[in-house]
Formats: sequence, structure tokens, C-alpha cells
Amino acid sequence: MKLLLIKPTIGKKGDTLYVDEGRMEPLMLGVLAALTPPDVEVKLYDDRMEKIPFDEACDLVAITVESYTARRAYEISDEFRQRGVLVIMGGIHASLIPEEVKHHCDALLIGDAETIWRDVIADAKNGSLKSLYKAPPGVAQLGGIKPRRDIYKGKGYLPLSLMQFSRGCKYSCNFCAVSSYFDKKHYIRQIDEVIEEIVSQDLKFLFFVDDNIATNPKALKELCQELIPLKTNWISQASLDITHDKTAMKLMADSGCIGHVMGFESITQESLHDARKVSNLKNFTNYTYEIEVLREHAMQTWAAFTLGYDNDTYDSIIATMEFALKHKFTFAAFNILMPYPGTPMYQELLEQNRLLYDAQWWIHPEYRFNHAAFIPKNMTADELTNVTHLARQKFNSIPSLMYRFSDFKTNFKTLWRAMSYWRYTTLFRKEVYKKHNMRFGSK
Repeated sequence: MKLLLIKPTIGKKGDTLYVDEGRMEPLMLGVLAALTPPDVEVKLYDDRMEKIPFDEACDLVAITVESYTARRAYEISDEFRQRGVLVIMGGIHASLIPEEVKHHCDALLIGDAETIWRDVIADAKNGSLKSLYKAPPGVAQLGGIKPRRDIYKGKGYLPLSLMQFSRGCKYSCNFCAVSSYFDKKHYIRQIDEVIEEIVSQDLKFLFFVDDNIATNPKALKELCQELIPLKTNWISQASLDITHDKTAMKLMADSGCIGHVMGFESITQESLHDARKVSNLKNFTNYTYEIEVLREHAMQTWAAFTLGYDNDTYDSIIATMEFALKHKFTFAAFNILMPYPGTPMYQELLEQNRLLYDAQWWIHPEYRFNHAAFIPKNMTADELTNVTHLARQKFNSIPSLMYRFSDFKTNFKTLWRAMSYWRYTTLFRKEVYKKHNMRFGSK
């Protein structure tokens, strides 16, 4: 039996398929490859940088689906199914909106695949693949399963190794698909299994892809204690409230953490209330304390902002960009508030009749990447799109890069940090322009 694992791209810009220069290894496809019995031949094809060989002989195709890649995923599935090849689809989009996804595949997998993947392969071998498989969300890589990293070779991924310590988040921000999927639950791997996996692979720059690695501070501190002897550098995603735990901050710094993607979301309390961003509203002081602690521990912060709440205006979005520039954040993502299917935000906007693109922006042929998909209160959708892109342009301008590099506490701590700053900020700047206005899919 032969299995193809497919990672779809977003789509096309003009007549050219987008090649993602900032692509990272698809961790979960490596885990599925490791769970597949050795008598099954496994190949990974990454649509972000290579052509999909639709005519290659195979018995089963597994496609992971995200909202941004759904349209392209359906195109890929259609091509294989027209050739008589069975297709199974999974991923968070498939779990949040299964009624749509099931029409584009022979088998649908809802939930975390690890606990049921061997059953899927056994059924495919026996010619009895079911139309639906369900597995509950839970702990990642149960039993210490290590991803097959050999399938990543030659794909040109960034030189950092993806790891997972925990899944889920205790908070319930109303725009977040993660909160909807995990229902505010948090699942933690055995630390010894994580450490063994780190030691078993070659790279010393790690990205923990946890939804919020700071959800359980006690577990985070225990992980950091075990990471200290390994002398690695690592990053993750964390809520800002971890800055109020000085012990955790010191342990992260001592264990090689160089920073996190952190959800600032907004600089106004009104918009934070709209987002139900509880972690940011505790003792809110416009982030003065949190930023001071991050700099004190030399964290190269990636500040994530979501823009377009009912209290947002053109001026408040420009002020958000100026705030990020003033504090010399290493990165800042200015994201338009996206109504992901299955989230409270989506339902609220649907009930208010404010969703655009037939309430299905992820598959609508007219939708373009980085565009507003709903009607804001204080501006038009086009105005929100344009001012958000203007914020990205100004923050990622060459003068801005030079100014932000001058943060000696974070960027000059080591030569490696200084070099990493330029490698990744210039790459991110390039991707901002490449992705803007991209259409989903290839047709």
C-alpha cells in the first residue's frame, strides 16, 4: 500500500502558484507518517513549494485542511478522486465544519488523528475505508511517538524544528478557533517524551507550536527546568499574563527561550472586551508592565494584533502600528479580525447579517487574502483592508527594521540573535507583500 500526505498551499497570485519562503515542516503529517505501519510506503508532498504529482500511483491520499487552504485542498482532492484514488481529509477546519468538508472526500476524520490513525490505515488496506472517523481532542503524540522527520528532507523548510508540548488553551476568546475546538481544555505531554524527542533530532532551534504554552505555568516551569541542560534556543506562543510570573519568566530565559508570539490583539480596553481577551484585561495598564518584563528578560516579541472590532477606527489602527513601532517589537502581525467558522465571533456576525462573501470567505472565488470578510462598524470593509495593509507596510519598512534592531536588550544579547533578527524580519517583510491580495485555490 502507498500513502500520500498532502500539505496544501493558500493559492495563487496572478498566474503563479505561491511559493512560501517562510514554510515550516508540517509537524502533524510527520506524526501520521510515524504512526503508519512500516509496510506502507509514505510520501509527503508540500503544495507550498512543489507540484503535486496527481498521476503518481497510490492507494490513499491524506490531506490536512485549514480554513485558509480549504479551497485549494478541495481542488487537490477532486484531482485525485477523478483518478479513482481514495481521499481522507482532517485538520481543524474539518472538525469545525464537517458538513462542508465531507462533500470533498471519501473519508472524513474529525478530532485528533493520533488515536485512530492505525485503524484508518488498516481499513484502507482491507478495502473497507469508512466515510467518517471520530477521535476526541487530547494529548499530542501519545506513547512518545516521534514524527518521521526524514519525510521533510529536501523540502527547504526553515532551520527550526517544530515540537509540541501541550494543546489547547484555558481562555475562550470569541474569535479563536482553537478555543472552539478544544472547548477551553488543555492537554500536556509527558516531559520526558518531549526531551527525548528534542535530543533525537539535529536542530537546536525549536518552535513549540503549542496554542498557549503558558496555559499551565507549573507545567511550563517544569519543562524549562528540563530544557536548561540541552542548551537550545526556542520560541512558542504564550498569553501575556505569563509576564506576571517572575519565576516562569526567569526559567524561560535560562532555558533558551528567545521570545513568543503573543496575542496583544488590541491596545484599547473596549476592543479587548469585545474579544473577551480576559488574559489581557487583568490589571490593564496599556501593557506598560508586560512590555517592561519582556524586555527585562530579553524576549524578542512577536506581537499579534487583530483589527476591526466594533470600537476600532482608521486612527486607532494607525495608533496600534505606532504603538508596536514605539516598543520596537521584533515582529508584529496586523491581522484583520477573521470570522472563522464555528467560533462565537462568526455566529454573532452571521446573526447581525454582517458577513460578506456569502458567509463562506474561505471558499468564495472573489475573496482575497488579507481582505476583510465582514462589515465593520466604523469604516467600510475596503477601508479596514487598506488601513491594515498600510500598518503592515509601515511597520515592515526598511527604516522601521533599522529602528527596531536598535533594541540592544533583545537583539544584541548574542550574535546569533542579531543575525536571526535580520534573517526572519526580512523574510517576514517579503511574505507580507507576496501574500497580500492572493486568491485562494488555483482556479
